Amino acid sequence: MKINATKFYTILFVLALFAQLYVSSFRANIIFQIILLLIYFLFEKIKISKPFLVQIAPLFCIFFIGFIVFFFHQYNSFNLLKDIFHFIKPILGILIGYFFYKKINNLRVFIKTIVLCGFFSAIIHFIILCTIGKAFSGSLEDVREYSRDNFLELLAFFLLIYYKKFQGQALFYFKRNYNIIFTTILLSSILYFSRTMIIGAIIILLSLHGYTLITKKTIKVLGLMVLSIAVLYIYLFSVKIERKNSGLDSFLFKIKNAPEELFKTNIDRENHKDLWDHWRGYEAKRAFALMKQYPSSFIIGTGQGSLVNLKFEAPLTGDKNKGLKYISELHNGYVYVFYKTGFIGLIIIIGFLFSLYKKIYQEQTNNQFVTVLISSIGLLYLFTTLTITGIYNARDIIIFILGALLYFHNQVEEKITN
Repeated sequence: MKINATKFYTILFVLALFAQLYVSSFRANIIFQIILLLIYFLFEKIKISKPFLVQIAPLFCIFFIGFIVFFFHQYNSFNLLKDIFHFIKPILGILIGYFFYKKINNLRVFIKTIVLCGFFSAIIHFIILCTIGKAFSGSLEDVREYSRDNFLELLAFFLLIYYKKFQGQALFYFKRNYNIIFTTILLSSILYFSRTMIIGAIIILLSLHGYTLITKKTIKVLGLMVLSIAVLYIYLFSVKIERKNSGLDSFLFKIKNAPEELFKTNIDRENHKDLWDHWRGYEAKRAFALMKQYPSSFIIGTGQGSLVNLKFEAPLTGDKNKGLKYISELHNGYVYVFYKTGFIGLIIIIGFLFSLYKKIYQEQTNNQFVTVLISSIGLLYLFTTLTITGIYNARDIIIFILGALLYFHNQVEEKITN
């Protein structure tokens, strides 16, 4: 019996996406992703175009820098293995998306798969909110307890809306189906109350309308946005919004606190309110303090297997009786890469993300929709790397989508190679 390649690899791709979203074990996901690639390698001939190798080479460079530096320190082997998994995660995700959709070779199938996955994820979100969640408690923290964000739904939402604009045909032939999927994903996305998703939505929207391509017109639009944000923060700092407030006030407090949360490092560790409101800044402060012990780490990092000493047992495990004094991963992805691989790794990751964004400036020799999406993902990662570790986030799902988009972007070169 001959296997239908489109159905087979679509099913495997969907399994990878949903496992990434709903299986809490990071190691289980990595092992599963490795198995998926081994399945592909077992059945298919492996051909990789030179442009694609060049595109992902920076991720291999970052991995090998951290791995080599490990031998200068000889950290615990378990911590080394944990970091190896973290640093190969984006590579695995890109390869799965690239190889699977190289075999399927159908952009419409890919877009429809992402949209339907986003739709079913939204339904799962509603089920969680109405069962184990506390959707009607009035507390923002209760609503967000089981669902912090979902970039699969966010991307699915924009793919659904803009597919026809760029491709010239409807993704779903029946308007009723379109409306049901549109409404379900929109409502679910709103109910995440995620600052990162809001900014991500703005980035994608601006990209799809061409405002991330720097021109005189876009400078005016971006200037207006900066002014609007400034007015918002002037308002937020002019009114009293308490951290303990519920509902909308709680969300506004998080927006108000966002800049300090990232950059404030002068923090009183004994003041728990101050500490948790500026946790990302505290993590960065401790990482920099430890790097000063090894001046060479500012160039090549502390290596894979290195840990950040928080100087107290932080309640980060979900177990009230057990905290973590040493952590490996940081929320600020730039500090994380800098800590592990130094200035060299930091420059490489920024260069990699900027190269994704830069694709919007290329001549449209192939699919413009794909080019704009890759560019928007590059900008999205430039932001999320600052807040939630970006491509090295254990739950990041965008990387699978990026891998498929890179194949479709390189499709012309792929045909020449084959």
